[in-house]
Amino acid sequence: MLTAINPKAIAPNPAYSQGIVTRDTQRTLYISGQAGIDGNGNIGKDIGEQATLAVANLNAVLAEAAMDNSNLAKLTIYLTDASLIPGFVAAAAASLPNPPPATTMLIVKALAAPPLLVEIEGIAVAS
Repeated sequence: MLTAINPKAIAPNPAYSQGIVTRDTQRTLYISGQAGIDGNGNIGKDIGEQATLAVANLNAVLAEAAMDNSNLAKLTIYLTDASLIPGFVAAAAASLPNPPPATTMLIVKALAAPPLLVEIEGIAVAS
């Protein structure tokens, strides 16, 4: 069985759920891409602010599913420019698990809205 996860702290999007959790022996949560947008729909002004917001949104989805970032098994991070990597790492590293989960970082031409610089999607697993 699949259950949609849509925390109230994240601006709603009618096109997709923020996460989908399975109810099996293990619970698997598939987290939609979380961008640097606050609960009112405001986009962060720079990579530091956007990275902080994206990770906070990711953590909000985890919390709504009764998980935390220690449950993360896989992250995919999308940045719009390689020069943003140091700023992303500086802003997000303290809020992501250590040791980190399996991670893929991609540099993409653009995200869904032109001012977006980062998007993070993940997979989390709990017993």
